[in-house]
Amino acid sequence: MDLKPTKPLSGFIELTPTQQRCFDECARRMQDALRGAGFAHLDLPAIERAEVLTDKDNWDEIETQMFLFQKGDTKMGLRYDGTVGLSRYVAGNINSLVFPFRAYQFARNYRGERPQRGRYREFYQMDLDIMGINSLSTNYDAEIVATLSRVYESVAEFIGPTIVRVGNRKFWNAMFDYLELDEVQRRSAFVLIDKKDKLKDFEEGLIAEIGESAAREINKVFTDGYRSFVGKSYNLDSAIVELDNFMNLLGAMGIKNAKIDLGIMRGHAYYTGVVFEFFLENWPELGAIGGGGRYEDLASKFSKTKIIGVGAAVGFSRLMVALMDDNRIDLTQFESPVDVAVLCMGADQVVYSMSVLGALRDAKIASVAYLDADKKFKNQIEYADKINAKFSMIIGENEVKNQVVAVKNMRTGEQVDMMVLDAIKMVRGE
Repeated sequence: MDLKPTKPLSGFIELTPTQQRCFDECARRMQDALRGAGFAHLDLPAIERAEVLTDKDNWDEIETQMFLFQKGDTKMGLRYDGTVGLSRYVAGNINSLVFPFRAYQFARNYRGERPQRGRYREFYQMDLDIMGINSLSTNYDAEIVATLSRVYESVAEFIGPTIVRVGNRKFWNAMFDYLELDEVQRRSAFVLIDKKDKLKDFEEGLIAEIGESAAREINKVFTDGYRSFVGKSYNLDSAIVELDNFMNLLGAMGIKNAKIDLGIMRGHAYYTGVVFEFFLENWPELGAIGGGGRYEDLASKFSKTKIIGVGAAVGFSRLMVALMDDNRIDLTQFESPVDVAVLCMGADQVVYSMSVLGALRDAKIASVAYLDADKKFKNQIEYADKINAKFSMIIGENEVKNQVVAVKNMRTGEQVDMMVLDAIKMVRGE
C-alpha cells in the first residue's frame, strides 16, 4: 500500500512543540494586554453565509480570495478576516451591547490566495476594535494605537521594539480638494502615495498622472512637512490640527514610538480618518506587522444604524513564523516545559510513582511519568534527558520502602534521596 503524504497542504502552518510554546506564550501575553484594556474577547464562527462574506453573486470572481462551499441549499464560506463577522455580530446584538463597545478576536482566518513566504491560506490574526453608534470621538483612535503599542510591548522580549507610523485620510482628502483634483486623479495619487517607498521616482510618477503643479505640492508634504500647508484651506487646517492633537494625545498616554508618516495610506477603501501601521524597529524590511484605522460605517449591509469604529489587525502568524524561521527569537526558554520526570523502575513501584506524580501536579509543578516500568534505567533517563526535564525523580524498591524519591538534577548530575515534600520545595527553589 502506498503511504499517504505527511506534509500539510501548501499555505498551512505546522510548528514544532518548542515553537508552538513560544507562539502560545506570545498570544497569551498579547491577549492579557487587551483584556487589561477592557476589550471583550469574541470567538465568532469560522463559517459564515456566503451572502455575509461577499456582495457578489458570481462565485468565479471571488473563489481565489475565499474558501466557499455549499451544503444543501446554503452557500457558505470560511472567514477571511475578523471584520465581516464582527459587523454581523454587532448589528445583530446592537440592543444588548454597551457602546462604545470594545472587542478583540484571536482566530484562524482563511484565504484562498497563492501561498508564499509570509502569506498563508490558514493563519491566526488578532483584531481589536472600538465602536460607537452614530459618533465616536477621535480620542478613541489614539487609544486603539496606544493599546496596540502596549500589546506589542508585552512581547518585546521576543520581537524587539516597534515603531508606529501614522497617516491621515482627511489630510489627503483636504489636499486633493485644495489641488482641485478630479476623481480619476485622486485615485491615481492615492495609489502612488501608497506605493511611494517602492517607486524609483515618486514625483515623476505624480507628474504623469496629475500634472506638474499638483505633483510638486504633494511632494512638498514629504520634503517640507505637513505643517507647511497651514493656512492653505479650512479643511487642511482642520486635518493638521487633528494630526497634532492626535500625536499629543499619544504622548500623554506614554507612547513614544509614534511618528507622522503621511505616506501611510492603507489599501482599504473604507478608512476615513487616521490610519497607522506598526513595524519592527530591528527588522523594518519585514514590512508592516499590524495596522488599521477609522471607518465610518462598519455594518451598513446589516443594519440601518450607523456604526462607526476604529480598529486594527495583527498578522500574528505571519509575524511569529517569520521571526522563528529566521532564528530571530531565542527559543531556549521553551525547550524545557517539564520540570520533573518521574521514572518508575519496576511494576511494583507504579502505584507509589503515581502518588508522587499526583503530589507534584497538586503543587503545580509540570511533571510527566515514564510508566513503561519494564524498561531499563538507561532508557528512562535518556527519555528524561530528551524532554529536557530539569529534574528526574527515580523510584525503585528502596524509595518505595523508605517513602522517598531519588532526585537527580539533570543539569549537574547531582543526585540525593529526599522526602517528597522536600523534593517539591527544592524543585520550586524554596
